Amino acid sequence: MTTDATITLLICDDHPVVRDGLRGMFASADGFEVLGEASNGVEGVDLAEQLDPDVVLMDLRMPGGGGVAAIAELTRRGLRSKVLVLTTYDTDSDTLPAIEAGATGYLLKDAPREELFTAVRAAAAGRTVLSPAVASRLVTAVRTPAVPAGEPLSGREREVLALVSKGTSNREIARALFISEATVKTHLTHIYGKLGVKDRAAAVAVAYDRKILG
Repeated sequence: MTTDATITLLICDDHPVVRDGLRGMFASADGFEVLGEASNGVEGVDLAEQLDPDVVLMDLRMPGGGGVAAIAELTRRGLRSKVLVLTTYDTDSDTLPAIEAGATGYLLKDAPREELFTAVRAAAAGRTVLSPAVASRLVTAVRTPAVPAGEPLSGREREVLALVSKGTSNREIARALFISEATVKTHLTHIYGKLGVKDRAAAVAVAYDRKILG
């Protein structure tokens, strides 16, 4: 760190408005210094190596180099910078790879200002920071047993997948099948495992390809 009281930052996001907003936010608060900005993951890794910030605020989906690959590269290079993911996405296909790649924390962009400041301080100190929604997903992933790929879908799982293919939300699926949203999520986790995919779109595509749907 620059001083005991100052936390240095690198902002990595493909949207200039977001970068400007974050820079202004941290400039208006005591104890933070933004060293630079990057518009994609590749540029972010290079700047992190040059500037040696305490914390990298990392978006995930960016043209020219995504956040997960950047986090993995920062980890591979052994850089001391902690990575705090700041994104609009909290799906399993985004959350788990980012954490596995080496992110110290994961927040959504709608987090309140003070929550973001607290998260950055915690990340700089090496403490894990997760938004409540992300923490819940991680707990569910840990508690849900793995399902072998290739195992046939159950009748209920086929029903859930058929509704997913029509763009039906988890809440609407729960209402249609008279089950809880948590049960819908569990069915989806099993479906993803059996089909060897990570998200809804891929599950539907594979299901059509294998004639499970159609």
